[in-house]
Amino acid sequence: MLRSARHPVNIGQLVMGVAFLGLVVVWALIQSDVVGGDDVRWLLPVPWVLAGLAGLLATTRSGRDWERAENEATAPQPSAPDDTLRYDADADDVNVR
Repeated sequence: MLRSARHPVNIGQLVMGVAFLGLVVVWALIQSDVVGGDDVRWLLPVPWVLAGLAGLLATTRSGRDWERAENEATAPQPSAPDDTLRYDADADDVNVR
């Protein structure tokens, strides 16, 4: 039986997703007149900073996950049952022994 590790995170997609979501939130705040004037100046860089932090966190976490996955992959696995395929020339299909 094959053991699988968690799917690795695509850091580029994560960063751009966080940035896009943050820009949408900033746009919504500006359009709803919650934020305006000089407040926009400090609000616009926030999505990029959050996206950078998400990328840094994902980079440090993915290194640990890869190391754990490599350790699990190289660890001795229990042997699988003897399910070998046998071809019978007289039969029309493959039989499992």
